[in-house]
Amino acid sequence: MIWLVPRAACSSDVFNAIAEAKRREILVYLAPLERPVGDIVATTGLAQPSVSKHLKVLRSVGLVHVRREGRQIFYRTNPEAIRPLHEWTLTFERYWRNQLARIKQRAERKTGERPDPEQPDSQ
Repeated sequence: MIWLVPRAACSSDVFNAIAEAKRREILVYLAPLERPVGDIVATTGLAQPSVSKHLKVLRSVGLVHVRREGRQIFYRTNPEAIRPLHEWTLTFERYWRNQLARIKQRAERKTGERPDPEQPDSQ
């Protein structure tokens, strides 16, 4: 028997919201500074309605701030809303650090096995 577990709506959970690659791309693009929707459309290559849908999801979970200036709407990443994501990934940092240390040790061992091309032969 197969059990299907319903997935939370992407607009109710930060993790589900960033599960979509284009939304992550938009967040990264908005990280350095606030930008109008037209710039986001041009950068992502998506149609304006698609960008608006992605921005609506990001806004509903608080990952972006919105500012209206006349007829133009500007968006920017909300770094405080991203903090829980960062803190969650820190749980796994020790695994990454250990993996990198092992790769470094293995590389240093292999380098030690080969003759140094800079050193003259001692034969």
